[in-house]
Amino acid sequence: MAKKIAVLPGDGIGPEIVAAARVVLDRVAALDSLELEYREALVGGAAYEASGSPLPEETLRICDDADAIFFGAVGGPQWEGLPPEQQPERGALLPLRKRYNLYVNIRPVLVYPSLVDASPLKKERLNVDGGGVDFVIMRELTGGLYFGQPKSIDREAGEALDTLRYNVTEIERIARTAFETARVRRKKVCSVDKANVLSSGILWRETVNRLHSSEYKDIELSHLYVDNASMQLILNPGQFDVILTENTFGDILSDEAATLPGSIGLLASASLNDTGFGLFEPCHGSGNYPPSIAGLNVANPVAQILSAAMMLRYALGCEGSARKIEAAVTKAITAGKFTRELGGSLSTAEVGQAVADLLA
Repeated sequence: MAKKIAVLPGDGIGPEIVAAARVVLDRVAALDSLELEYREALVGGAAYEASGSPLPEETLRICDDADAIFFGAVGGPQWEGLPPEQQPERGALLPLRKRYNLYVNIRPVLVYPSLVDASPLKKERLNVDGGGVDFVIMRELTGGLYFGQPKSIDREAGEALDTLRYNVTEIERIARTAFETARVRRKKVCSVDKANVLSSGILWRETVNRLHSSEYKDIELSHLYVDNASMQLILNPGQFDVILTENTFGDILSDEAATLPGSIGLLASASLNDTGFGLFEPCHGSGNYPPSIAGLNVANPVAQILSAAMMLRYALGCEGSARKIEAAVTKAITAGKFTRELGGSLSTAEVGQAVADLLA
């Protein structure tokens, strides 16, 4: 039976990088006899222009009927003046996360040995001789400040309110995912909070400690306050295996970590619920690239291609195919087949074709 994929290219560079990733998906599907059925839909600014909503009902209907959502990028300066609920990211991404209970966000961070010189860090910081930088950020995605109620803004009074709220169940489920992930990696979890000043941080740390002592004593657990964690990501990123943290801290830390490989265009992400259904997208949005490059076929598609690999692994149960894509990306990067963002000369489409050609 064919696997149904809702394809939401979005805005800016989104359509270009999604098209490049589709070439790779089609090639691996042919190699591994996978049946993939794509259904494309509008989202973000493009959807607003066409329907007056950044997340139309037709798009939701297609997503409801899919096995996974393959998401490009949304947003742009032309929509920044819209009411908050109509802006592409807030009006599309946040509702999708809530609708499908996508509570775990997985962001792998890998510094490719052949791109060490592209990193803003010195080689000695990247632990080149000791295994390099290879860790995963597990971010809780449907709680905390972004979703807590009440939430309000009173411009006349000059006041705004956001509520930071977590419960034990929300913390346990993301912590369990982090511990299980560590079991198949290097068996180390670093939990990041702000327990010295936030009540939610105290509950977070207590819950993580309790779960660790009762179910995961085989995993090495450490804790860092978020300010120290942000510093350690620069001073010694090689120390990390799995970083576990809440929504806002994870948002900020994962973008900081995205600088380590030398380009945010190299980092993929998966947002999952309990059933394995998920939304797969690059860590960058359209806002991480200048709007002027949209349509020029120069954007780096690697993060989108690696997001396709994560989709195959987590939502479609095709681990072997996912590994093939990741290996082909590594080969392409090692061979210097990348866009000018990383000092290469290939176009967006040419990178997608190069990765597809290296699949084996």
